[in-house]
Amino acid sequence: MGSKQTISPRERSVPNQGLLTLEDLRVEAADGRIDTVIIAITDMQGRLQGKRLSARFFLEEIAGHGSEGCNYLLAVDVDMNTVDGYEMSSWDRGYGDFVMRPDMSTLRRIPWQEGAALVFADLGWENGDDVLASPRQILRRQLARLAERGWGAYVGTELEFIVYQDSYETAWSKNYRDLVPANQYNVDYSLLGGARVEPLLRRVRNGMAGAGMYVESAKGECNLGQHEIAFRYAEALATCDNHVLYKTGSKEIASQEGMSITFMAKPNEREGNSCHIHISLRADDGTPVMAGDGPFGLSKVGEHFIAGQQACLRDFTLMYAPNINSYKRYQPGSFAPTAIKWGVDNRTCALRLVGHGPSLRIENRVPGGDVNPYLAVSALIAAGLHGIENELPLEEPYTGNAYATDAETVVPTLRDAAVDWAGSALAEQAFGKEVVEHYSNYARVELDAYDRAITDWELRRGFERL
Repeated sequence: MGSKQTISPRERSVPNQGLLTLEDLRVEAADGRIDTVIIAITDMQGRLQGKRLSARFFLEEIAGHGSEGCNYLLAVDVDMNTVDGYEMSSWDRGYGDFVMRPDMSTLRRIPWQEGAALVFADLGWENGDDVLASPRQILRRQLARLAERGWGAYVGTELEFIVYQDSYETAWSKNYRDLVPANQYNVDYSLLGGARVEPLLRRVRNGMAGAGMYVESAKGECNLGQHEIAFRYAEALATCDNHVLYKTGSKEIASQEGMSITFMAKPNEREGNSCHIHISLRADDGTPVMAGDGPFGLSKVGEHFIAGQQACLRDFTLMYAPNINSYKRYQPGSFAPTAIKWGVDNRTCALRLVGHGPSLRIENRVPGGDVNPYLAVSALIAAGLHGIENELPLEEPYTGNAYATDAETVVPTLRDAAVDWAGSALAEQAFGKEVVEHYSNYARVELDAYDRAITDWELRRGFERL
């Protein structure tokens, strides 16, 4: 969330570079500049799924009616295996379809794919009902709760990633061992280190700008080959759409260059890939809601919002850290949080207050690069509303090294997070029983797969010596 300016209604109405209207698409399709339209949804794992359609077919049939897709897309594991336990989709239910309803406000060019445009879709059933477990629909419902108060959420996500010289195919063949990072030393803020991979990073930045995103900057990070590209904050739904497109697009561009990028939370024992999420609330006229004349520049609403984040953090951790590997980040002194504390510009806390006046915002440092942004932002909003509705008091900010405190800690494992989520009255109240059960099953599937796996760590320790 780089800019410190309030977004005016006029500014919100100015189209972004790269975004298309339906009429733009008709013209460009007729001229042969666009021949393919991708209709995309985001699955539970935060990945883009969908279809490539001919531009003519999209314009004549899909734009006004939607397209069908198998409902197992929200009921599989990361390997696309069908698994048991999902109420909405199963062999017993016949694995039918849901409807991908294009959100035409998201139509945009995809510069790194020749002749292509993309549109995000909302998921519904044939009878018109929303698919409640769809990440985009979960976020829409939380945004509707804010809208009832005349508020909107503005969000920025800061994704870190590691670049490797190996292609994805080579990395697979090498079993992800002995990969060559794009930098051999810590390149945090290093202009020289960034220049080593600038051809790739420039392609990514310019590609995303051409797809309608506002690129701010790129910088090196601590791990070998680790970098971050920052984008300007935007309304919450737009930020999440941009986030998942950026993740997919950067991988596609890296692949075209014979390289690979990973957003894994902890791909090795050095610093992990974080995804710090910044959020603030604004009234319909752009007035900041969380800023005020109270301590630290907060309004009472802002105090309650942060208190809600603390109160709900353990219950909602599954939405911030959805995978086994997510929890490997939480190590003392790693810039990933361990204590559920908030502080003023204190990077050792799970929650960090930054900015002043219109730019005042809270940063949640718990999510890693593997996060599903729709789910995480939904949890941030739900937690904040819990604090506001119950007027929760805000404790004093933590000063000093939060790694050294004996305060309550971030949930240490996916197994613990799954238990907290499944038994949470707060989660059921905010998201509904169907969503809680759906994502509880997601966690069970991941845990069952991990429990069956034999890891390299076990083989190295036990093959000969045990």
